[in-house]
Amino acid sequence: MIPNRVAAIRCYLERMDLDALLITSIHTIRYVSGFTGSDGVVVVGRDGLWFLTDSRYRAQAEEEVAGFILGEYKQKLEETAALLTDQGFGGVGFEASSLTVARHTRLAEAFTGCLTPLPEDFDGIRSVKDREELAALEKISTLASRAFLELLPEIRPGATERRLALRLEWLLREAGANAVAFNFIVASGPRGGLPHAVPTDRAICSGELVTFDFGGILDGYCSDETVTVAVGAPGHRQREIYRTVKEAHDLALERIRPGATCREVDAAARDHIIAQGFGEFFGHGVGHGVGLEIHEKPTVSYRSEETLEEGMVVTIEPGIYLPGWGGVRIEDTVCVTLDGYRILTKVPKELMIL
Repeated sequence: MIPNRVAAIRCYLERMDLDALLITSIHTIRYVSGFTGSDGVVVVGRDGLWFLTDSRYRAQAEEEVAGFILGEYKQKLEETAALLTDQGFGGVGFEASSLTVARHTRLAEAFTGCLTPLPEDFDGIRSVKDREELAALEKISTLASRAFLELLPEIRPGATERRLALRLEWLLREAGANAVAFNFIVASGPRGGLPHAVPTDRAICSGELVTFDFGGILDGYCSDETVTVAVGAPGHRQREIYRTVKEAHDLALERIRPGATCREVDAAARDHIIAQGFGEFFGHGVGHGVGLEIHEKPTVSYRSEETLEEGMVVTIEPGIYLPGWGGVRIEDTVCVTLDGYRILTKVPKELMIL
């Protein structure tokens, strides 16, 4: 049990006037209990805490989970429902974003009380990071950045996107990362116009821009960083687009502070890109939260209603993508501090010419 996190969930329980909360998202389970396995259920009552898992993870749970009543199930949903019923819970909130319709149906059929979907803002309960989480995020961000910097000598004409992606993953794991946070993006030349390009066997040519989007996982926490480099001397248009994206990136950073809205941070970057004539080539939000998941609350977007708070960790990643020509994206992960922000990722974002 991590007391301050349990207390936050219990405050939510009180606000919703429910008897218990059923937590099924493996990331929120880890957040509140410390359990690092891949299957389990947490029940948070007003006075009690329960953790259930199957026989594969019973011994692991006994080592990792403290302060909870431990139980083992063979039929996950039915035995979870039995626990809720046996405790006399009438109203139980559940994470609608992690419980499928089919599983909800089975749970509802077995539970005698009322199941209430938690509002979307419950997904933001992990948004503000504590000191331990910030240290973990900075550590994996540093590892990933160093791995990329070690890769730089290999980014040259003739190297393939796929080979570079594999090498970067190897360097990151060799540095100590437990896993990659997502499938890496390596997009060279005209393929840079694809925001989520999958690495191919295309060989890099001199005079091209190459975009790398990469991140690792260490102790459950993720990193996220994007770097666009020039292989050989870049042309005027390449420099112009890179400069525009870098200026947009910096303008967004300047807006980060407690109390700033995610919408205004997005607007700082987006308005600049529009003013430079590239607005139609920037379609995604400026950023997103990072933590136990690579994409979590808050969302830094023109659609967002969220406000930044000290301790939140978000990406800033504007981009310009020209179909058939190429593109540029620049991304840093930053922590919101009392008086602004601190950058966790370490690769310099001035244009590197290799």
